[in-house]
Amino acid sequence: MRLNAIEVVTLFVEDIAAAKAFYQKVFAAEIIGEDPVSALLKFSGAMLNLLAASQAPELVTPSPVGAATSGARMLLTVRVDDVNATYADLQSRGVTFLNGPMDRHWGRRTAAFADPSGHVWEIAQEI
Repeated sequence: MRLNAIEVVTLFVEDIAAAKAFYQKVFAAEIIGEDPVSALLKFSGAMLNLLAASQAPELVTPSPVGAATSGARMLLTVRVDDVNATYADLQSRGVTFLNGPMDRHWGRRTAAFADPSGHVWEIAQEI
């Protein structure tokens, strides 16, 4: 058995409405299901589940749910053709970047931003 097909990534968020609005604005993600504590968004080849952090203990107990204020806990990378163009487009939609665009020594040009709950996203292209 090979575990090599990621179907859904679940992000624990503090404010479902703010997270949903962010992902629709930034990624133009289609909402394919939602209720008061979650929203399931469809991306090309995968889905992103936004889940109220208050509901997360049921999924991860006995591990604790990390607080949004504890700093970056993960980085999700989206491959793009042109980091500079994507950076400018996202800035025009109100996205505030943490860093970049910058060339990395491992052969990628990147820029990073965070969603309202502190999950960090990176846009990247090969250079």
